[in-house]
Amino acid sequence: MKVEGEINNFILVWSIAVVSLCYCHTIGKLIPKGTSRLLALLPIIILFLFLPLRLYSIHLGGPTCFFLGWLSIFKLLLFAFDSGPLSTNPSLSLRHFIPIACLPIKIQQNPLSQIGNKENPLSQNGNKENPSLHFFKKGRKSPLNYATKALILAAFVPIYENRGNVHPKLILLLYSFHVYIGLEIAMALVAAGARALLGVELEPQFDEPYLSTSLQDFWGRRWNLMVSNILRPTVYNPVLTRSSAVVGRKWAPIPAMLTTFFVSGVMHELIFYYLGREKPTGELMWFFSFHGVCLAIEVAIKKALKGSKWWLPPIVSRPLTVVFVLSTGVRWFLPSLVWCKADEKARIESIAFVEFLTNVYEALKYVCLHLFYFISAAKHNLG
Repeated sequence: MKVEGEINNFILVWSIAVVSLCYCHTIGKLIPKGTSRLLALLPIIILFLFLPLRLYSIHLGGPTCFFLGWLSIFKLLLFAFDSGPLSTNPSLSLRHFIPIACLPIKIQQNPLSQIGNKENPLSQNGNKENPSLHFFKKGRKSPLNYATKALILAAFVPIYENRGNVHPKLILLLYSFHVYIGLEIAMALVAAGARALLGVELEPQFDEPYLSTSLQDFWGRRWNLMVSNILRPTVYNPVLTRSSAVVGRKWAPIPAMLTTFFVSGVMHELIFYYLGREKPTGELMWFFSFHGVCLAIEVAIKKALKGSKWWLPPIVSRPLTVVFVLSTGVRWFLPSLVWCKADEKARIESIAFVEFLTNVYEALKYVCLHLFYFISAAKHNLG
């Protein structure tokens, strides 16, 4: 794979995406919400499913398939019915509409308006677990936080280079930390650029998942919150409403959670297909479905013990939660990275990118050197 060709494809894909979102912004002004607007947006939704297929790299194709192939499509589906982050009053300007539609960002709203939302499936104990209030109090992470995590990633490199002498399970465990840190840093960089462009405060995308005290805490408050924020209105809330009429409001969150994790599994299988272009193995579906079942059991137990003083202290629940997530991830999630050769592709791409930068540097040095000689000769002739 040539770096220049992949970069050209990357520019082409995102240029098409931006033009398409300009069309979507216009549609929102001309066509009322509902089926008519959905039909008008459907060609763009289908286009966004195919655009990531133009890219083959991990570093450029990976974020693109996540941003366009998942988040943007779900946001446009909500927008068709005048819901979600793209539907505001007053309407978003084009300058705000495009980045919010295609990037993993969410404008921070007044957290006080969110207090008391106890029906959030991925928050616990009512107000104490409200993500917006938590972020409002906590604020933005420091650059030192990200620098420390980047150094941790750098420390993994020597181990990867000697992977032949390391147990495969340990390598997969390192991959789990690598995925988390890499995602957080990459999404933080995107958010920093969007924050500067939009001039607004954004909600954090991660909140130290290794501090999770339960699966509910992990999936709802700490891990990849941009996904939680988009799955909640597109999948969880509609299923919750319909389930309430069947099983009652108390137990309606259970089928809503199971459906949400099922959809998440489907979308992860799609993303890994983009990366590997191979038939899905089903392990990702099993991972998310299993976690959905476990989370449903956890919520059911909490409902049954509501008012009870019997709770595991954080000193016990935190390591139990982290060990459970890591062990199931190593068993079912991380092998998919090896299956689609994401680790090997990332290594080859890194080497190719360094060579590309070296060639660019040599070309610039050559041009500057000859330009210097030309200017010197011109001054000499004029003199």
